[in-house]
Amino acid sequence: MRSILSKVLLSASLGLLLQPASAATVLVFGDSLSAGYGLSPGQGWVSLLAKEMGAKHRIINASISGETTAGGLARLPDALARHRPDIVVLELGANDGLRGLPLAQMRGNLSKMIALAKQSKARVLLVGMALPPNYGPQYGAEFRNAYAELAKRERLPFVPLLVAGFEADLSKFQPDGLHPIAAAQPQMMRTVKAKLPLN
Repeated sequence: MRSILSKVLLSASLGLLLQPASAATVLVFGDSLSAGYGLSPGQGWVSLLAKEMGAKHRIINASISGETTAGGLARLPDALARHRPDIVVLELGANDGLRGLPLAQMRGNLSKMIALAKQSKARVLLVGMALPPNYGPQYGAEFRNAYAELAKRERLPFVPLLVAGFEADLSKFQPDGLHPIAAAQPQMMRTVKAKLPLN
């Protein structure tokens, strides 16, 4: 009798361990890097993520080319109310940096968006970026550090660089030198997927 009971309990335990992560609604909230600027429909990393995750998970792309953190902050409450995500992938700030906007303003806007997402019971994955070298080493370093400091302070899962692994390879970027080509999108997708807080 004990042997049978032990087998039943073991089978139940293994079943729980082998169950896939719960279905999740993932809201990708970013700029042109996530909106698929310069790419054909379906080629962007968010579309690839939706295919990779399958029908079980719902991937919503609310990214807009040219978006700043100020614009994102204005849009986020409606997006949270409309989609009720379990996870928010927050990929904003690059346009703030390219426009030379104050980094304190960028940090403040990102912090407010993180707070709004948490208030809606969503987990946040923060995605960082880097600026071209012509913006100067000090501003560039402070820009990248802003994401790392915020992720540490808020205890968030963190992708330090969306274009990690090919950031210095100009052949992986469109002629503007800013937006990755279609061939680079799978790597971006894998970089984000590895940090998604699905469990």
